[in-house]
Amino acid sequence: MSKQSNQKWNPAQYEENAAYVAEMAGEVLAWLAPQPGERILDLGCGDGRLSLSLAQAGAQVLAVDGSAEMVEAARKRGLEARVAQGQALQFEREFDAVFSNAALHWMHPQEDMIAGVARALKPGGRFVAEMGGHGCAASVIVALVAVLERRGLGRPEPMPWFFPTPEQYSDLLEEAGFFIKKMHLVHRPTPLPTGMEGWMATFSQPFFGALPEDERESAHQEAINLLRPVLQDHQGAWVADYVRLRFEAVLQADGG
Repeated sequence: MSKQSNQKWNPAQYEENAAYVAEMAGEVLAWLAPQPGERILDLGCGDGRLSLSLAQAGAQVLAVDGSAEMVEAARKRGLEARVAQGQALQFEREFDAVFSNAALHWMHPQEDMIAGVARALKPGGRFVAEMGGHGCAASVIVALVAVLERRGLGRPEPMPWFFPTPEQYSDLLEEAGFFIKKMHLVHRPTPLPTGMEGWMATFSQPFFGALPEDERESAHQEAINLLRPVLQDHQGAWVADYVRLRFEAVLQADGG
């Protein structure tokens, strides 16, 4: 997952609470189908777990992320990795493909990120990604905002995540010179291995970071209690209401 917001990231905590993000990337990796010798940019590489799988397939991979901590974790896997914000890419016609998993929804503004991807690709290059789609984590977001409002605060502006419809994202890609080869909106309820507590510890900072530090734990518990009737089953297991938008787009010869 890319770290393009003000969110702070701890690679060990991320691995403990959110390893499922990489574990559930099989479909989008299959859509990418990396080939030996291809130059691929992994945009929002996180700790490099998926970047490494691309390299093991024979691709020449550059892994980039907005978090220096995550980039260091990727380098420890032996990868070429550097700190770069997704909305400020500085590449010119270098890559056969740009890949991203569970990252693009953190990047603002989207138009700048997509334009940077278009510049980075060679004509005919492909942009293959999976991100949060319309309706992703809807229950969680409602609970987070409700807790803020109870404390006299409004929802963050802009919202930290961008979860578009297929139509909305198709328009953004086409405006940047991409042809949409395929795009699916996938409802994917996702078990949380460390429960909603682990999710809150890992992902809630864009909402609760503005609270005094001594209030954050109580805010977490309040949100968890609101979500319990909706996302926790009778055995105590938590399942997040994730929706993913997966796509493959090709840069047209005169695009970008």
